[in-house]
Amino acid sequence: MRVFVAGASGAIGTRLVPQLIASGHEVIGTFRSPGHSERIRALGAEAIELDLLDAAAVRGAVVEAKPEAIVHQATALAGARFGRSLDRTFAATNRLRVEGTDALLAAARDAGVRRFVAQSFASLRYAPVGGPVKTEDEPLDPDPPASARETNAAMRYLDTTVVNAGGIALRYGGFYGDANDGLVKPVRKRQFPIVGDGGGIFSFVHLDDAAAATVIALERGEAGIYHVVDDEPAPVREWLPVLAEALGAKPPRHVPRWLAQLVAGDVAVLMGTQARGASNAKVKRELGWTPRYPSWRQGFGAAYARPSRQTAATETNPSGRSSHSPAR
Repeated sequence: MRVFVAGASGAIGTRLVPQLIASGHEVIGTFRSPGHSERIRALGAEAIELDLLDAAAVRGAVVEAKPEAIVHQATALAGARFGRSLDRTFAATNRLRVEGTDALLAAARDAGVRRFVAQSFASLRYAPVGGPVKTEDEPLDPDPPASARETNAAMRYLDTTVVNAGGIALRYGGFYGDANDGLVKPVRKRQFPIVGDGGGIFSFVHLDDAAAATVIALERGEAGIYHVVDDEPAPVREWLPVLAEALGAKPPRHVPRWLAQLVAGDVAVLMGTQARGASNAKVKRELGWTPRYPSWRQGFGAAYARPSRQTAATETNPSGRSSHSPAR
């Protein structure tokens, strides 16, 4: 297919474009930030500068490109500073999830595009009641934290609007796999603590696995919502120490709920103590997707582990022989 990828220069877009091309598709990728055109061309795609909030420009670009499918991966999180208010951090992304989605869907209708896949999110979405792991059919949180209401509303809008138009909304887990992932810096600085009992459940997905699932969904997915997460939703108290170790950081601190509420706010407390994870049973059953990294346990190490001293010694010795003993 000829595929129009909005947000092709982003974290998942740069993984998705080459996988689409490797699968035989022709890709037109959009970008917003200056200098990203060369990044997209280097991946083998045609590059188009486009503001998704300009509906007329979006329509013109899509009609001119004549795609057979559209993938909406646009966000505005590069360099974002995460603080007490999720809504403040995601304000620009929320506009893309509402106004940008509307513009792309309208352009798709005008251009006769029938395949539409959009980025959504799974974690921190579900009502903090019942079992620890949720399916796509279970209720979303009707009363999210005050500082995350706009963000939750924008994601709900995207899910509903895309599916009602006959498209696919992929609720990804927390992305990881890049050196500048959002969790890397705070974990290295011990600014991401275990709150209370650390019982909040989180679901992850490696960026490469997320891209692979997106290709499959585009090619044969039915209209609806799919969780794209790994096989092991887990509480913060389990995955955070493993991430810290993979990053070579000191173990995370432990803080009581009241202190986390005071310093970091209600979203941090929810994530740390009550959040529910997501099941990938549907995407595996209906689309046949199998993650390369079935768990963050393997994925964190593959993504972030520093080369061992043995590896470093071998790299400095072309013969492959080292005079050093293996590191333990």
